[in-house]
Amino acid sequence: MPSAVDLRYPAGSLVLLAGLPGAGKSTLLRRLYGLRGDETRPVPAGDGVLVIDSRQARNWWARYLGPIPPRLHTPLIYTTHVWRIARALLTGHAVVAHTRGTWPHILRGFRWLTGRLGTGVHLILLDVPPRVAREGQYSRGRVLTATTFARHCRRWEGLVDRAREGGLPAASITVLDRAAADDLGGIRFDG
Repeated sequence: MPSAVDLRYPAGSLVLLAGLPGAGKSTLLRRLYGLRGDETRPVPAGDGVLVIDSRQARNWWARYLGPIPPRLHTPLIYTTHVWRIARALLTGHAVVAHTRGTWPHILRGFRWLTGRLGTGVHLILLDVPPRVAREGQYSRGRVLTATTFARHCRRWEGLVDRAREGGLPAASITVLDRAAADDLGGIRFDG
């Protein structure tokens, strides 16, 4: 697995940071971009780059949804998240975004959109053992049911296998374990 100081991508690209729920995607975005976790909108990161974490959509909807159970508001939050990514791309921004990575139809949709825009989708897969991801869920206080998490694990395993075989619709794929993610100094877009 690569150990990188900086990862570089073409200007205008979409970089999706994917991993199991609790793998450390939001933590990595906070470290690289100074996110606080209370943002309600995409965060500008300079040079036309927007950082989009699903937590931003969750925070935005929280004031309206109140005590509605997560299984009812999760689809709304992720629809908002995906819409924000698409809108940012359509307005000419490069995007670094958090995604669960286990929904292949979302990846295919972004591949189609970036192809129409003449850019590309690049994946950074944060591949940690399920035990580590589960611990991450407990530490953040948002724990998936065992059944839901097992489904994510099965999908994730298949996704990583396809990534290593070159079978994902992405211009590039970088797989990072936790140590390599900790060594990552930045995600850069060349003009």
